[in-house]
Amino acid sequence: MAEEKTQVSAADESGTATAGTPASDDSRDAAAATARRDARLAGASVPAALACPMEPMEIRAEDVKAELGGTQILKGVNLDAGAHKVVGLIGPNGSGKSTLLKCIYRVLAPTGGAVYLGDQRLSDYSVRESAQRVAVLAQHNYYNFEFSVRDVVLMGRSPHKRSMERDNAHDYEVVADALRMVGMQDFATRGFSTLSGGEQQRVILARALAQQTPCLILDEPTNHLDIKYQLELMDIVRALDRTVICAVHDLNIGAMYCDELFAIKDGEVVTSGAPEEVITPALIRKLYDVEATVFVDDDGVRHVLFRPGSVR
Repeated sequence: MAEEKTQVSAADESGTATAGTPASDDSRDAAAATARRDARLAGASVPAALACPMEPMEIRAEDVKAELGGTQILKGVNLDAGAHKVVGLIGPNGSGKSTLLKCIYRVLAPTGGAVYLGDQRLSDYSVRESAQRVAVLAQHNYYNFEFSVRDVVLMGRSPHKRSMERDNAHDYEVVADALRMVGMQDFATRGFSTLSGGEQQRVILARALAQQTPCLILDEPTNHLDIKYQLELMDIVRALDRTVICAVHDLNIGAMYCDELFAIKDGEVVTSGAPEEVITPALIRKLYDVEATVFVDDDGVRHVLFRPGSVR
């Protein structure tokens, strides 16, 4: 028997299910979908060596502004990622998602507003202290010298080391477990530059895992990955039970794995909320200038369907 689906039509401005599921049941169905997703991931275990020594922390951006080359990229962004939550940023290219993430992981200093880790301003932490709290899987990762895969993952241990302190047996145990968790244990001695883009992405995730931070920042983490590894990477992220902020282009990944989504366009938050509140045909049209159909499957998860000729 074909799987039954509830369709949210492209013409439905509210994005509420038009058949099968009453609008009043949306929040209840979403909670049930979240419970089913978490139950499926319950079997995923995190090795003891990768356990984080700190509790997950809330991350907040308050009225964050950023300017690059004389252009205002962020125009007063407010974001709240609660402890233990996976928060996704969606929006078109150039909307400011990566710039916001760079402000959170200290590559860029905001020109206005502030970022907080817990109750403390990010700028009040030393670089080492913030690196013990926030790990990053960036969009682009280049090295000027050739490093082995193991050496790249060992870099994740740097925030926990004193100056000139040598790597020890515990560091190598953490690295080995991180590589096993991302399925790259057989590549430990390979040169990082010899790997495919998808393989490099998994190694950088292993480096972030080896950093053992309570917070993770992921900038388009599924870039270069085939479907299996996209799902595997996001399964790992959910299993970690840490505070996560990730920029995602695939709305279906956002709907499956994120607790909350922030839609950004032209440097401003257009709307935010649970995936079932944000992923609607009307919002997709507003963000991306395309028509879309949204289906709700039997697990209560939303799926976005695009067709040729849907660009407005």
